[in-house]
Amino acid sequence: MTSSIKFAVIRKVQRAQGPATIFAVGTATPSNIVFIKQSTLITFESPKVNIWLKLKKNSSAYVGEKTMVRKRYMHLTEGFLNENPNMCAYKAPSLDTRQDVVIVEVPKLGKEAANKAIKEWGYPKSKITHLIFCMAAGIDMPGADYQLTKLLGLNPSVKRYMIYQQGCFAGGTVLRLAKDLAENNNGARVLVVCCEIAVLNFRGPSEKVDSLIGQAIFGDGAGTHVDSEGAVEGHLKEVGLMFHLNRRLPSLISENLEKALTHAFSPLSITDWNSIFWISTQSVQQYLMMWNLSLVSIRKI
Repeated sequence: MTSSIKFAVIRKVQRAQGPATIFAVGTATPSNIVFIKQSTLITFESPKVNIWLKLKKNSSAYVGEKTMVRKRYMHLTEGFLNENPNMCAYKAPSLDTRQDVVIVEVPKLGKEAANKAIKEWGYPKSKITHLIFCMAAGIDMPGADYQLTKLLGLNPSVKRYMIYQQGCFAGGTVLRLAKDLAENNNGARVLVVCCEIAVLNFRGPSEKVDSLIGQAIFGDGAGTHVDSEGAVEGHLKEVGLMFHLNRRLPSLISENLEKALTHAFSPLSITDWNSIFWISTQSVQQYLMMWNLSLVSIRKI
């Protein structure tokens, strides 16, 4: 009995008192901007490299129109693509070229966002106790978590967690992990970095809808996901990251979304889906318009 009491006292001291809270948020984007026309998803005009992603009147044009994305921040530039034409073909061997970019540039972009969040937080970096770094590309050893630790000048004793290949639900994954770390380690200050640059999945002309959709909308994280085994897949090949989408994906989501919400929130007696901070939308533009209205409470977990 005495041992049990001592253990309970120790655990109480080790754990934080109260729920996890987001103190600050920082974002960063590459400096290169590409304006997207309705007739193309990505357009570069170059005498050396022809990498127009032509959109025809069928599914391709539909994809370009429905995303409503007209401005995209990209690390890739016309000059870089001129020097690396293997990235402009649909299935040319190019993994080494892509890896060389993401391994270096992802930690740098993560540093920009982290510095903004740390500045908003208002405390010295020495207070950071844990680091979570999440990315879908650039698998390397040591990982981006270690590189970011060096770039930020963090204490080597910071506990690091590296997460790869999470896809669209990366945001939810890292927040769950950060919440557990913050609430189970008294005094913990967790720096979370999710960083992607669309280098692995960029490629040239193809009529495959999977590739078009992947280049049009993939990359943003979401907090909730429906089990979709075999419906959304990404495979890292010598040609880069290849997307595969099941044509039943929209129906899989629509038919199962309410079940997932009911399972997640019934223990809390929540049935009004408009009262929680989440968004299910059909277009990027609609998502951004709803952001400020629906996700005001996002800083509180």
